[in-house]
Amino acid sequence: MQLRRKISKIAAIMLSAAMIGAFGTAGYYSGKLPDKVRSENGRTLKIAEYPEISCCGYPVSDGSSASDHVTLSIFGAIPVKYVEVCEEETPVYAASGMPFGIKLLMKGVMVTGTADVEAENGEKVCPAEDAGIEKGDIICLADGVEVLSNEKLQSIISGSGGNKISLRIDRGGREFTTELQPVYSGRSGSWRGGMWVRDSIAGIGTMTFINKKTGSFAGLGHPICDADTGELVPVSSGEAVPVEVSGTKRGEKGIPGELLGTFRRGEKLGDLSVNKESGVYGRLSPEALDDLEIKEYPLGYRQDIKRGDAEIYTTIKGSKPKSYSIEIEDVDYNSDDSAKNMVIRITDPELLEATGGIVQGMSGSPVIQDGKLIGAVTHVFVADPTRGYAIFAENMASELER
Repeated sequence: MQLRRKISKIAAIMLSAAMIGAFGTAGYYSGKLPDKVRSENGRTLKIAEYPEISCCGYPVSDGSSASDHVTLSIFGAIPVKYVEVCEEETPVYAASGMPFGIKLLMKGVMVTGTADVEAENGEKVCPAEDAGIEKGDIICLADGVEVLSNEKLQSIISGSGGNKISLRIDRGGREFTTELQPVYSGRSGSWRGGMWVRDSIAGIGTMTFINKKTGSFAGLGHPICDADTGELVPVSSGEAVPVEVSGTKRGEKGIPGELLGTFRRGEKLGDLSVNKESGVYGRLSPEALDDLEIKEYPLGYRQDIKRGDAEIYTTIKGSKPKSYSIEIEDVDYNSDDSAKNMVIRITDPELLEATGGIVQGMSGSPVIQDGKLIGAVTHVFVADPTRGYAIFAENMASELER
Protein backbone atom coordinates (compact mmCIF):
# COMPACT_ATOMS: atom_id res chain seq x y z
CA MET A 1 0.00 0.00 0.00
CA GLN A 2 2.77 2.41 0.91
CA LEU A 3 4.58 1.54 -2.33
CA ARG A 4 1.43 2.28 -4.34
CA ARG A 5 1.02 5.65 -2.61
CA LYS A 6 4.66 6.45 -3.26
CA ILE A 7 4.31 5.62 -6.95
CA SER A 8 1.13 7.72 -7.21
CA LYS A 9 2.88 10.65 -5.57
CA ILE A 10 5.84 10.40 -7.91
CA ALA A 11 3.50 10.15 -10.90
CA ALA A 12 1.60 13.23 -9.73
CA ILE A 13 4.84 15.16 -9.32
CA MET A 14 6.02 14.13 -12.78
CA LEU A 15 2.67 15.08 -14.32
CA SER A 16 2.78 18.47 -12.60
CA ALA A 17 6.33 19.02 -13.82
CA ALA A 18 5.31 18.08 -17.36
CA MET A 19 2.37 20.48 -17.25
CA ILE A 20 4.55 23.28 -15.89
CA GLY A 21 7.07 22.57 -18.65
CA ALA A 22 4.34 22.59 -21.29
CA PHE A 23 2.93 25.90 -20.08
CA GLY A 24 6.44 27.34 -19.86
CA THR A 25 7.13 26.25 -23.44
CA ALA A 26 3.82 27.69 -24.58
CA GLY A 27 4.73 30.97 -22.89
CA TYR A 28 8.09 31.03 -24.67
CA TYR A 29 6.51 30.56 -28.10
CA SER A 30 3.74 33.06 -27.34
CA GLY A 31 6.37 35.75 -26.75
CA LYS A 32 8.18 34.89 -29.98
CA LEU A 33 5.21 34.62 -32.35
CA PRO A 34 3.50 37.63 -33.97
CA ASP A 35 0.08 38.89 -32.87
CA LYS A 36 -0.94 39.67 -36.45
CA VAL A 37 0.24 38.46 -39.86
CA ARG A 38 -0.47 38.99 -43.53
CA SER A 39 -0.72 35.83 -45.61
CA GLU A 40 -1.44 34.59 -49.11
CA ASN A 41 -5.08 33.75 -49.86
CA GLY A 42 -5.91 30.15 -48.98
CA ARG A 43 -2.45 29.35 -47.70
CA THR A 44 -2.03 27.43 -44.45
CA LEU A 45 -0.22 29.60 -41.94
CA LYS A 46 3.25 28.32 -41.10
CA ILE A 47 6.13 29.92 -39.20
CA ALA A 48 9.38 29.19 -41.08
CA GLU A 49 11.61 29.49 -38.01
CA TYR A 50 9.41 27.17 -35.96
CA PRO A 51 8.27 24.17 -38.06
CA GLU A 52 6.84 22.57 -34.91
CA ILE A 53 4.20 25.34 -34.79
CA SER A 54 1.04 24.73 -36.79
CA CYS A 55 -2.53 25.95 -37.11
CA CYS A 56 -5.01 24.23 -34.85
CA GLY A 57 -8.47 24.30 -36.45
CA TYR A 58 -9.77 26.61 -39.17
CA PRO A 59 -9.64 30.41 -39.43
CA VAL A 60 -12.41 32.08 -37.45
CA SER A 61 -13.75 35.49 -38.47
CA ASP A 62 -15.10 37.89 -35.86
CA GLY A 63 -17.36 39.44 -38.50
CA SER A 64 -16.08 42.95 -37.89
CA SER A 65 -13.14 43.02 -40.33
CA ALA A 66 -11.59 41.36 -43.36
CA SER A 67 -9.23 39.43 -41.11
CA ASP A 68 -9.59 35.99 -39.52
CA HIS A 69 -8.11 34.43 -36.40
CA VAL A 70 -6.34 31.12 -35.96
CA THR A 71 -4.85 29.29 -33.00
CA LEU A 72 -1.20 28.32 -33.29
CA SER A 73 -0.15 25.21 -31.41
CA ILE A 74 2.88 23.01 -30.77
CA PHE A 75 2.61 19.85 -32.89
CA GLY A 76 -1.15 20.49 -33.07
CA ALA A 77 -1.53 19.63 -29.40
CA ILE A 78 -0.61 22.54 -27.11
CA PRO A 79 -2.20 25.91 -27.99
CA VAL A 80 0.27 28.78 -27.71
CA LYS A 81 -1.25 31.87 -29.35
CA TYR A 82 -4.38 33.29 -30.97
CA VAL A 83 -3.22 35.16 -34.08
CA GLU A 84 -5.01 37.57 -36.42
CA VAL A 85 -4.54 36.67 -40.11
CA CYS A 86 -5.17 39.11 -42.97
CA GLU A 87 -5.28 37.18 -46.24
CA GLU A 88 -4.48 38.85 -49.57
CA GLU A 89 -3.19 38.19 -53.05
CA THR A 90 0.58 38.15 -52.65
CA PRO A 91 2.09 41.15 -54.47
CA VAL A 92 5.05 40.78 -56.81
CA TYR A 93 7.83 43.37 -56.96
CA ALA A 94 10.98 43.97 -58.96
CA ALA A 95 13.94 43.79 -56.54
CA SER A 96 16.27 46.67 -57.32
CA GLY A 97 19.52 47.24 -55.42
CA MET A 98 20.17 50.25 -57.66
CA PRO A 99 21.81 53.30 -56.07
CA PHE A 100 19.90 56.55 -56.40
CA GLY A 101 20.37 60.15 -55.45
CA ILE A 102 17.87 61.75 -53.10
CA LYS A 103 16.94 65.43 -53.37
CA LEU A 104 14.27 66.58 -50.94
CA LEU A 105 12.62 69.95 -50.45
CA MET A 106 11.13 70.22 -46.98
CA LYS A 107 7.55 71.08 -46.15
CA GLY A 108 8.56 74.31 -44.43
CA VAL A 109 12.05 75.05 -43.09
CA MET A 110 13.68 73.16 -40.23
CA VAL A 111 15.41 74.98 -37.39
CA THR A 112 18.88 73.42 -37.04
CA GLY A 113 20.11 75.73 -34.29
CA THR A 114 19.75 79.08 -32.56
CA ALA A 115 22.25 81.91 -32.01
CA ASP A 116 22.50 85.22 -30.25
CA VAL A 117 22.11 88.47 -32.18
CA GLU A 118 24.14 91.49 -31.06
CA ALA A 119 21.73 94.43 -30.93
CA GLU A 120 22.74 98.02 -31.65
CA ASN A 121 23.23 98.70 -27.93
CA GLY A 122 25.66 95.77 -27.71
CA GLU A 123 23.25 93.50 -25.84
CA LYS A 124 23.16 89.89 -27.01
CA VAL A 125 19.69 88.38 -27.36
CA CYS A 126 18.18 85.39 -29.15
CA PRO A 127 14.77 86.20 -30.65
CA ALA A 128 14.14 82.56 -31.62
CA GLU A 129 14.71 81.26 -28.08
CA ASP A 130 12.59 84.10 -26.63
CA ALA A 131 9.78 82.95 -28.95
CA GLY A 132 10.07 79.39 -27.63
CA ILE A 133 11.51 78.03 -30.88
CA GLU A 134 13.59 74.87 -30.52
CA LYS A 135 16.05 72.92 -32.63
CA GLY A 136 14.10 70.53 -34.88
CA ASP A 137 11.00 72.75 -35.17
CA ILE A 138 9.48 73.15 -38.64
CA ILE A 139 8.43 76.70 -39.54
CA CYS A 140 5.47 76.35 -41.91
CA LEU A 141 4.02 79.87 -42.08
CA ALA A 142 5.33 83.37 -41.39
CA ASP A 143 2.63 86.05 -41.11
CA GLY A 144 0.33 83.70 -43.01
CA VAL A 145 2.78 83.22 -45.88
CA GLU A 146 3.93 79.68 -46.72
CA VAL A 147 7.65 79.26 -46.03
CA LEU A 148 9.34 76.85 -48.45
CA SER A 149 12.88 78.19 -48.51
CA ASN A 150 15.54 79.75 -46.31
CA GLU A 151 15.49 82.82 -48.53
CA LYS A 152 11.74 83.30 -48.07
CA LEU A 153 11.98 83.30 -44.27
CA GLN A 154 15.02 85.58 -44.36
CA SER A 155 13.15 88.01 -46.64
CA ILE A 156 10.16 88.16 -44.29
CA ILE A 157 12.33 88.75 -41.21
CA SER A 158 14.58 91.36 -42.84
CA GLY A 159 11.55 93.19 -44.22
CA SER A 160 9.66 93.20 -40.94
CA GLY A 161 10.83 96.64 -39.86
CA GLY A 162 11.08 95.30 -36.33
CA ASN A 163 7.42 94.30 -36.12
CA LYS A 164 6.54 90.97 -34.53
CA ILE A 165 6.13 88.05 -36.94
CA SER A 166 3.52 85.35 -36.37
CA LEU A 167 5.07 81.91 -36.97
CA ARG A 168 3.22 78.63 -37.39
CA ILE A 169 5.39 75.84 -35.98
CA ASP A 170 5.20 72.07 -36.35
CA ARG A 171 6.93 70.28 -33.48
CA GLY A 172 6.79 66.52 -33.80
CA GLY A 173 3.36 66.63 -35.45
CA ARG A 174 1.92 69.15 -32.97
CA GLU A 175 1.27 72.59 -34.50
CA PHE A 176 1.20 75.87 -32.59
CA THR A 177 1.65 79.59 -33.20
CA THR A 178 4.25 81.87 -31.64
CA GLU A 179 5.50 85.41 -32.21
CA LEU A 180 9.07 86.26 -33.21
CA GLN A 181 10.40 89.68 -32.29
CA PRO A 182 13.24 90.43 -34.76
CA VAL A 183 16.30 92.26 -33.45
CA TYR A 184 18.26 94.79 -35.51
CA SER A 185 21.87 93.70 -35.82
CA GLY A 186 24.27 96.61 -36.01
CA ARG A 187 26.93 94.23 -37.27
CA SER A 188 24.97 93.00 -40.30
CA GLY A 189 22.77 96.04 -40.71
CA SER A 190 19.56 94.02 -40.90
CA TRP A 191 16.74 92.52 -38.82
CA ARG A 192 17.62 89.02 -37.56
CA GLY A 193 15.73 86.10 -36.02
CA GLY A 194 18.59 84.36 -34.23
CA MET A 195 18.25 80.92 -35.82
CA TRP A 196 19.73 78.68 -38.49
CA VAL A 197 17.31 76.91 -40.83
CA ARG A 198 17.46 74.32 -43.62
CA ASP A 199 15.02 73.85 -46.50
CA SER A 200 16.46 70.86 -48.37
CA ILE A 201 18.54 67.74 -48.00
CA ALA A 202 20.44 65.43 -50.37
CA GLY A 203 22.14 62.05 -50.17
CA ILE A 204 22.67 58.61 -51.69
CA GLY A 205 20.70 55.45 -50.90
CA THR A 206 19.57 52.21 -52.48
CA MET A 207 16.23 51.54 -54.15
CA THR A 208 14.61 48.43 -52.66
CA PHE A 209 11.76 47.37 -54.94
CA ILE A 210 9.44 48.63 -57.66
CA ASN A 211 5.86 47.90 -58.62
CA LYS A 212 6.31 47.55 -62.38
CA LYS A 213 2.58 47.99 -63.00
CA THR A 214 2.37 51.40 -61.36
CA GLY A 215 5.98 52.60 -61.34
CA SER A 216 5.84 53.24 -57.59
CA PHE A 217 8.99 52.37 -55.65
CA ALA A 218 10.32 52.04 -52.11
CA GLY A 219 13.85 52.71 -50.87
CA LEU A 220 16.17 53.03 -47.85
CA GLY A 221 14.05 51.09 -45.34
CA HIS A 222 14.48 53.88 -42.79
CA PRO A 223 13.57 57.58 -42.74
CA ILE A 224 15.71 60.48 -43.92
CA CYS A 225 16.49 62.52 -40.82
CA ASP A 226 18.20 65.86 -40.47
CA ALA A 227 21.88 65.45 -39.60
CA ASP A 228 21.82 68.27 -37.03
CA THR A 229 18.50 67.64 -35.29
CA GLY A 230 17.92 63.92 -35.86
CA GLU A 231 14.30 64.72 -36.76
CA LEU A 232 12.44 63.09 -39.66
CA VAL A 233 12.45 65.46 -42.64
CA PRO A 234 8.93 66.46 -43.81
CA VAL A 235 8.75 66.34 -47.61
CA SER A 236 7.23 69.03 -49.80
CA SER A 237 8.65 67.58 -53.01
CA GLY A 238 11.65 65.61 -54.12
CA GLU A 239 13.51 63.90 -56.90
CA ALA A 240 15.19 60.54 -57.38
CA VAL A 241 18.20 60.86 -59.67
CA PRO A 242 20.68 58.37 -61.14
CA VAL A 243 23.96 57.84 -59.30
CA GLU A 244 27.30 56.50 -60.49
CA VAL A 245 29.14 54.76 -57.63
CA SER A 246 32.87 55.41 -58.03
CA GLY A 247 34.01 53.32 -55.07
CA THR A 248 33.65 52.75 -51.35
CA LYS A 249 35.19 53.96 -48.15
CA ARG A 250 35.77 50.71 -46.31
CA GLY A 251 34.08 50.31 -42.94
CA GLU A 252 36.08 49.37 -39.86
CA LYS A 253 35.24 48.70 -36.23
CA GLY A 254 33.99 52.00 -34.79
CA ILE A 255 34.19 53.81 -38.16
CA PRO A 256 31.28 53.34 -40.59
CA GLY A 257 32.18 53.13 -44.28
CA GLU A 258 30.24 54.68 -47.14
CA LEU A 259 29.53 54.46 -50.84
CA LEU A 260 31.27 57.15 -52.88
CA GLY A 261 29.33 58.43 -55.85
CA THR A 262 28.05 61.37 -57.84
CA PHE A 263 24.65 62.43 -59.15
CA ARG A 264 24.29 62.31 -62.92
CA ARG A 265 23.55 65.90 -63.83
CA GLY A 266 20.49 66.65 -65.88
CA GLU A 267 19.02 63.17 -65.42
CA LYS A 268 16.02 62.11 -63.34
CA LEU A 269 14.61 58.73 -62.34
CA GLY A 270 11.35 59.98 -60.86
CA ASP A 271 9.68 61.89 -58.04
CA LEU A 272 9.87 61.40 -54.28
CA SER A 273 6.75 62.17 -52.29
CA VAL A 274 6.88 60.35 -48.94
CA ASN A 275 9.44 60.08 -46.14
CA LYS A 276 8.32 57.65 -43.41
CA GLU A 277 9.83 55.56 -40.63
CA SER A 278 9.93 52.61 -43.06
CA GLY A 279 11.71 54.45 -45.89
CA VAL A 280 11.20 56.84 -48.79
CA TYR A 281 8.62 56.36 -51.53
CA GLY A 282 7.97 57.77 -54.96
CA ARG A 283 7.20 57.03 -58.59
CA LEU A 284 9.54 56.36 -61.50
CA SER A 285 9.19 58.23 -64.76
CA PRO A 286 7.84 56.18 -67.71
CA GLU A 287 11.29 56.32 -69.32
CA ALA A 288 13.05 54.99 -66.23
CA LEU A 289 10.42 52.27 -65.84
CA ASP A 290 10.90 51.16 -69.47
CA ASP A 291 14.65 50.82 -68.89
CA LEU A 292 14.25 48.38 -65.99
CA GLU A 293 15.85 44.98 -66.47
CA ILE A 294 15.51 43.48 -63.01
CA LYS A 295 13.95 40.28 -61.69
CA GLU A 296 10.57 40.15 -59.98
CA TYR A 297 9.93 38.27 -56.75
CA PRO A 298 6.80 37.51 -54.73
CA LEU A 299 6.66 39.34 -51.40
CA GLY A 300 7.83 37.21 -48.49
CA TYR A 301 5.87 37.77 -45.30
CA ARG A 302 7.50 37.89 -41.87
CA GLN A 303 6.47 34.30 -41.07
CA ASP A 304 8.26 33.12 -44.24
CA ILE A 305 11.63 34.32 -42.91
CA LYS A 306 14.01 32.07 -41.02
CA ARG A 307 17.56 32.16 -39.78
CA GLY A 308 20.11 31.00 -42.33
CA ASP A 309 21.41 31.80 -45.79
CA ALA A 310 20.03 34.65 -47.89
CA GLU A 311 21.30 37.22 -50.41
CA ILE A 312 21.20 40.96 -50.97
CA TYR A 313 21.30 43.00 -54.16
CA THR A 314 23.50 46.06 -53.87
CA THR A 315 25.84 48.23 -55.94
CA ILE A 316 29.43 48.98 -54.94
CA LYS A 317 30.71 50.05 -58.36
CA GLY A 318 28.98 51.75 -61.28
CA SER A 319 25.18 51.60 -61.34
CA LYS A 320 24.38 47.89 -61.77
CA PRO A 321 23.56 45.84 -58.66
CA LYS A 322 25.04 42.41 -57.93
CA SER A 323 24.01 39.57 -55.65
CA TYR A 324 26.02 38.95 -52.45
CA SER A 325 25.58 36.27 -49.80
CA ILE A 326 24.48 37.03 -46.24
CA GLU A 327 23.25 35.14 -43.21
CA ILE A 328 20.11 36.02 -41.27
CA GLU A 329 21.10 35.64 -37.62
CA ASP A 330 17.87 36.64 -35.89
CA VAL A 331 14.24 37.40 -36.75
CA ASP A 332 11.93 39.39 -34.47
CA TYR A 333 8.47 38.36 -35.64
CA ASN A 334 6.79 40.68 -33.13
CA SER A 335 8.48 43.92 -34.20
CA ASP A 336 6.15 46.05 -36.28
CA ASP A 337 6.93 49.64 -37.23
CA SER A 338 10.64 49.31 -36.53
CA ALA A 339 13.32 49.29 -39.22
CA LYS A 340 15.19 46.72 -37.12
CA ASN A 341 13.23 43.50 -37.67
CA MET A 342 16.17 41.21 -38.50
CA VAL A 343 19.84 40.92 -37.68
CA ILE A 344 21.95 40.06 -40.72
CA ARG A 345 25.62 39.33 -41.32
CA ILE A 346 27.57 39.75 -44.55
CA THR A 347 29.28 36.49 -45.52
CA ASP A 348 30.23 37.19 -49.14
CA PRO A 349 34.07 37.31 -49.45
CA GLU A 350 34.00 39.78 -52.37
CA LEU A 351 31.75 42.25 -50.54
CA LEU A 352 33.71 41.92 -47.29
CA GLU A 353 36.95 42.60 -49.12
CA ALA A 354 35.57 45.66 -50.91
CA THR A 355 33.53 47.30 -48.15
CA GLY A 356 34.28 45.57 -44.86
CA GLY A 357 30.55 44.78 -44.59
CA ILE A 358 27.58 47.15 -44.54
CA VAL A 359 28.36 50.78 -45.40
CA GLN A 360 26.34 53.99 -45.59
CA GLY A 361 24.50 54.17 -48.91
CA MET A 362 23.66 50.45 -48.87
CA SER A 363 20.47 51.13 -46.89
CA GLY A 364 17.57 49.79 -48.92
CA SER A 365 19.48 46.89 -50.50
CA PRO A 366 16.81 44.19 -50.96
CA VAL A 367 17.10 40.89 -49.08
CA ILE A 368 16.07 37.69 -50.89
CA GLN A 369 15.50 34.29 -49.25
CA ASP A 370 14.00 31.15 -50.80
CA GLY A 371 12.99 33.05 -53.93
CA LYS A 372 11.05 35.72 -52.03
CA LEU A 373 11.62 39.42 -51.37
CA ILE A 374 11.72 39.49 -47.57
CA GLY A 375 13.43 42.71 -46.50
CA ALA A 376 15.96 45.49 -46.91
CA VAL A 377 19.23 46.43 -45.23
CA THR A 378 18.75 49.42 -42.91
CA HIS A 379 21.57 49.86 -40.37
CA VAL A 380 25.15 48.80 -39.68
CA PHE A 381 26.54 47.83 -36.29
CA VAL A 382 29.29 50.40 -35.80
CA ALA A 383 31.20 47.99 -33.53
CA ASP A 384 31.00 45.23 -36.17
CA PRO A 385 30.41 46.45 -39.77
CA THR A 386 29.90 42.88 -41.01
CA ARG A 387 26.56 42.87 -39.15
CA GLY A 388 23.50 45.09 -39.10
CA TYR A 389 19.73 45.34 -39.17
CA ALA A 390 17.13 44.79 -41.88
CA ILE A 391 13.44 45.70 -42.13
CA PHE A 392 10.61 43.37 -43.18
CA ALA A 393 9.71 44.00 -46.84
CA GLU A 394 6.03 43.74 -45.91
CA ASN A 395 6.38 46.88 -43.76
CA MET A 396 7.63 48.83 -46.76
CA ALA A 397 5.03 47.26 -49.08
CA SER A 398 2.20 48.35 -46.75
CA GLU A 399 3.29 51.98 -47.09
CA LEU A 400 3.91 51.71 -50.84
CA GLU A 401 0.42 50.42 -51.60
CA ARG A 402 -1.45 53.02 -49.51
